[in-house]
Amino acid sequence: MAGRRARTGRGWDASPPRTGDPTPRPRRGRRTSDDESPPGPGAAGRADADQATDTPRDEAEVAREICLRQLAVRPRTRAELATALARRGISEETADAVLDRYDEVGIIDDAAFARAWVSSRHAGRGLARRALANELRQRGVDGDTASAALEELDESTEAETARALVERKLRTARGEPDAVFRRLVGMLARKGYPPGVAIRAVKDALAAQSAEAAEFAEQIDADALTDTEG
Repeated sequence: MAGRRARTGRGWDASPPRTGDPTPRPRRGRRTSDDESPPGPGAAGRADADQATDTPRDEAEVAREICLRQLAVRPRTRAELATALARRGISEETADAVLDRYDEVGIIDDAAFARAWVSSRHAGRGLARRALANELRQRGVDGDTASAALEELDESTEAETARALVERKLRTARGEPDAVFRRLVGMLARKGYPPGVAIRAVKDALAAQSAEAAEFAEQIDADALTDTEG
């Protein structure tokens, strides 16, 4: 077998590479944990940024943002803001601190809110003092503050508004005088007018509308009806 060329192989009998042959390249494979490079500074920076993003925000800052968003829609009472903060999970201690500060700088002012509410709702919707007092109470305005605001709406102004409301409705009212009378008195009652004010306003407006309505109005005893309602 001397004439046969020596067998090459991978082990001890492998022939050395001939001159000019390329140097064998190592096989590629997955690096082991020993030769893995540590993460660079960029990776560490991203991790720090992610951690900073997850850091919880200051509760007082969140509370202030909630209040300002509420106030951007319309003026609010302190009670309304406190309810909004509680609904968002703000602690009572933080809410009190933020609202106390807003009170100090005049951002919230229940007295000013009540005055503006009475003026706007009476002029725009024709609401009487009783209905306005109920609305202020629902918004958390205390009784003394509400009473002070309602004092600016006197009885004569309330009676004039009632009469104007009736006259406007009479322009499109249809039906017999007694049916119209009942509907209009009911309308004023829903707006918070006392029975006496409502009945007199409707009686006076009917008397000025037509001869038939005036004849019916003459039969109405406002004082007797008021006593019955009472």
